[in-house]
Amino acid sequence: MLIGLLTAVAASACYGTGSVLQAVGSRKSARREAAAASTTGVTAHGGPSLSSTAKAAVTWEFMVGTVLDFVGFGLGALAARLLPLFLSQTVISANLVITAVLSIKLLGIRLNPREWVSIGVVCSALVLLATAAGPEGGGDASTTTHWWLLIASVLLIGGGTLVVRLLGSRAAILAGLLSGLGFGALGVGVRVLNGVDPFHLPTLLADPAFYAILVAGIGGMYLHTVALQIGSVNGATAALVVGETVVPGILGVLWLGDSSRPGFAWMAVLGFVVAVAGAVAVAWFGEPEDGGTAAAVPAPAKEAKTLDGPSAGSDARPTAGSRTTSS
Repeated sequence: MLIGLLTAVAASACYGTGSVLQAVGSRKSARREAAAASTTGVTAHGGPSLSSTAKAAVTWEFMVGTVLDFVGFGLGALAARLLPLFLSQTVISANLVITAVLSIKLLGIRLNPREWVSIGVVCSALVLLATAAGPEGGGDASTTTHWWLLIASVLLIGGGTLVVRLLGSRAAILAGLLSGLGFGALGVGVRVLNGVDPFHLPTLLADPAFYAILVAGIGGMYLHTVALQIGSVNGATAALVVGETVVPGILGVLWLGDSSRPGFAWMAVLGFVVAVAGAVAVAWFGEPEDGGTAAAVPAPAKEAKTLDGPSAGSDARPTAGSRTTSS
């Protein structure tokens, strides 16, 4: 249990730091396109184009953040096999706290008292969950179930990407939620994956859950990038928290045999609900009033040129009259 908790905390730190660095890279790329008066950086619906997202992905900040995401993925996969999913996914989702704190320094965001209270609520809920968690289930599932997981992942990522592109700049929270659901499917896939213990490569490659992990992971990362480009980093991350926590936690209990300590079921349920409610509160209080469209709408060239100067990390600092949580 202790090793699993430490692994989940380390994964959370990697994900939280990676999210902020990816947000820095995404915003830098968007403003450079605006400075060049680019008309190809957004879709007809106001969202980022595929080329815009690809350019964001090759900034050094985004690449470092992506490396941290891969490290976090490995640690999170290990935690998912050592802990009940309702605990491992919720602890990993505490990267919201790290994201919020680092955003103050790297994105120039100032959190309001309601956001700080919401973050405190999430941390308190994690303590309840860690206290109540019992042994993880066996993770055994039929091959048919593995196929259903792959089909669900394809429909989630494919359909979600289409809807997000149609909604454009209004889809920040939805993109964050869908990316969280993708990462949640990834966590479930890791838990049921065949050919891991003991390791057997042919069995691993023949398991549909392996390809569900690839689809959900890559698609979730793309949707998360889009969410960071067009919306509040804290809001998008909080929506991701809900998606990657609720569904895997429920499936872990109903499907994989995860359980709480005897007599502590009420505490596990309370901690789970409070953690999700706290994440939703951060999303609600942290989302900018303009819906995050600033990253997708061309900005004046004079303002955008400051990105090439020594203070590039401060390009997202709020201006007078805007909400202090805008990013």
